[in-house]
Amino acid sequence: MNRKFLLSVVFVILAIQCFSQLSVYLPTSTTGQIIEHQYFTLSYSEKHEQAEWVAYELTKAEVAGVITRTNDFRPDPLVKTQSAQLSDYKESGYDRGHLAPAADMKMSHTAMSESFYLSNMSPQSASFNRGIWSKLEKQVRTWAVENESIYVVTGPVFADFLGEIGASGVSVPGYYYKVILDYTPPEVKAIALVLPNEKGAKTLSEYVVSIDFVESLTGIDFYPQLPDDEEQKLEASKDYSKWSFVPTGTRSHKGADVRGSGAANSIAQQCKGTASSTGVRCKSTTKNSSGYCHNHVGQAGNNATAQPANGSASVRCAGITQAGKRCKRMTTSSNGRCYQHP
Repeated sequence: MNRKFLLSVVFVILAIQCFSQLSVYLPTSTTGQIIEHQYFTLSYSEKHEQAEWVAYELTKAEVAGVITRTNDFRPDPLVKTQSAQLSDYKESGYDRGHLAPAADMKMSHTAMSESFYLSNMSPQSASFNRGIWSKLEKQVRTWAVENESIYVVTGPVFADFLGEIGASGVSVPGYYYKVILDYTPPEVKAIALVLPNEKGAKTLSEYVVSIDFVESLTGIDFYPQLPDDEEQKLEASKDYSKWSFVPTGTRSHKGADVRGSGAANSIAQQCKGTASSTGVRCKSTTKNSSGYCHNHVGQAGNNATAQPANGSASVRCAGITQAGKRCKRMTTSSNGRCYQHP
């Protein structure tokens, strides 16, 4: 038996084992169309012509991959209802934004090629895709290196969506989320972030929310196969003190470890938040620019991360922008206004 054949058999066995392990951490599908590629799994929404989530494991070794981008954007042949087409994005004004980043798929030529399926794309504002979203993707790779292995789920939020593009009717999401799980003992932890599809104006840590919040926006159950008590604990928390953050717009120094810091102000102040159980002002101090500590950042400015409504019908926002023009966002809010123009 030749060596090349043996190596092929070993690779197939490892791939099967990795998928079996990943399947334990897969979210539920609200669409019923789950597609299993070799290096990631997705749940495809025909209604919105994109994935509602893309999930994969990312390891320290995979981050060190050397395969370069292929840019071979193309329809996904495994989508039985047909995925979006290249023509849908042409001259749309939106980037073909990766859900599973190409830079996370440098471990093999197959992985890199799969990442350019249009089922893995979503219409993203250029300033968002090339700015705060890119920074978050780099931060996730840092977490993979620091924690050896993490499970990543990424997807769009269609509440307050911004309209459609192309003949296929590809929805333009108003928000995007990432949910990350480190399930390696002894420090099992999870973190979730929700970001609006626009130029980022905050530090990454200011977009942290609970997984329960992401579930309320999407209708997706992220860790249904975990023990109930463990799932509830992980999904209810917004504590990001166990995750390192590099402040937006700065470079990290080798060996630096900035945990749960939010925006870096020079003077610490008492948190402006109040304890939900007692109504008493929090006694913690913070350097976060919002004036709220990590436990109460959700109280900043009527919630630091805006919470889109989940109504049944979407209409164009009636609000007026600073430029004096009508807002282009779509909203399901009962007052006919998006989160920026309440």
